[in-house]
Amino acid sequence: MIDAPDSSAPPADGALLGVSLRQPPSNVDAEQALLGALLTNNKAYDRVSDFLTGAHFANRVNGAIYDAIAKRIEAGMLADPVTLRATLENSGILDEVGGLPYLARLLTATVGIINAGDYGRAIQDAWIRRQLIDIGETIVNSAFGSTDLGGQDQIAAGEEQLFRLATDKGQDGGFTGFDRALASAIETAEKAFRNEGDVSGLTSGLRDFDKKTGGLHPSDLLILAGRPAMGKTALATKIAFSAARALLNAAREKGEGVQPEGAVAIFSLEMSSEQLATRILSEQAEVSGERIRRGDIGQKEFDRFVRVSRELTQLPLVIDDTPAISLSAMRTRCRRLKRTKGLSLVVVDYLQLMRPAVGTRPDNRVLEISMITQGLKAIAKELEVPVIALSQLSRQVESREDKRPMLSDLRESGSIEQDADAVMFVYRDEYYLQQREPKETAYDSSDKYQAALEDWGRKMELVHNKAELILEKQRHGPTGTVQLYFEGQYTRFADLDTVHEDYGR
Repeated sequence: MIDAPDSSAPPADGALLGVSLRQPPSNVDAEQALLGALLTNNKAYDRVSDFLTGAHFANRVNGAIYDAIAKRIEAGMLADPVTLRATLENSGILDEVGGLPYLARLLTATVGIINAGDYGRAIQDAWIRRQLIDIGETIVNSAFGSTDLGGQDQIAAGEEQLFRLATDKGQDGGFTGFDRALASAIETAEKAFRNEGDVSGLTSGLRDFDKKTGGLHPSDLLILAGRPAMGKTALATKIAFSAARALLNAAREKGEGVQPEGAVAIFSLEMSSEQLATRILSEQAEVSGERIRRGDIGQKEFDRFVRVSRELTQLPLVIDDTPAISLSAMRTRCRRLKRTKGLSLVVVDYLQLMRPAVGTRPDNRVLEISMITQGLKAIAKELEVPVIALSQLSRQVESREDKRPMLSDLRESGSIEQDADAVMFVYRDEYYLQQREPKETAYDSSDKYQAALEDWGRKMELVHNKAELILEKQRHGPTGTVQLYFEGQYTRFADLDTVHEDYGR
């Protein structure tokens, strides 16, 4: 009997063995030339200090010498072979390269201060390629070995490492001059001025909300909370749709064939993508969603339904309806979308249904929600997009006479209100008043019942088709209540037209 081949053995052609024998990328000549330049003229350090560290050097000794030079220069002291002698001799750094004569040889390899930046970039580029090799080996070993992570989670972990390497701002960061900060502030103010002072960020499609907030701004985490049946999903969908339409219109104004600068991503953990699409179609075609599901529509309504659906297919709007999605998977998909199509807004419906990052095991639910909100805020900052996260409220709202929500009503609040740049609640008085309709059996005479019914009717008339968006916290502006119009038949929110401005629908 012939033994089955060992699947874990390397290929007979030695391809993997050849890979393992390759030397990692390095540029020792550039390292020595840069060190020589630094020892000759300490001003060369200014050209590399904001992105280069000793850890980037392939040669350990060269990296240690660079760190020793950097330490003296940053302390305001001279760094040359004479002043570094005691430090390097005591540490024994130079023992493996022949001692102090190595410093003299570095001086012969020097380059001019003008070229120092180019040599520093060459060193950093070799380090990046070594990191890519390390990440690749980690991915391969993880795939071969036994691990608690599934295949999809391993993909997410690998993409996260690559994205972190590609967007590592720690080495390119530093102070921003006040003149540049002022220029950015003026640019934002100019944008708001061109839009008649209303919107400097991405529009929400709600006139009064945009006036109070200036629109949706990059890096902001906004929490939209409410009790069930208040219309959280409908309002979030309205905002997402309006933002996507604004992006499409802006692209069309630039010329035919111009693609929108970014997409709007909705993570729908509660509703399917089909249900969400039906809701948007119902609102825009003005056909009841219930009638759409039953097929109870006429030919004219169906034609309008089809026409609107064709228009909506052009919107830069994408939906991910993965249930119980993890924070790490969401981050990976957002990064991928930003890299391929651009990303302008993220909507999460809703955060209590999410799972924290892969590999984390919080001790309790409050800590878990805190980790999720912190992660969402990190996504907003890292990708520089506004993130709207929907949240449930605790039942204590129902026990109060005035059922308007407060910050303390946030379920498993933890750090929700701390991490959020804005917290807003959607509230409809009509919903609660409708439940208090007088019952004839509760009155001892028909006159009293009729009086109570008429009083209830007058109150219902005052709140009919009205909703409140209570802006309870706003880090960058005022708080207050925005009055909205709500049409339950189409689950549609719009501006409450009390001033008769033409602001679209």
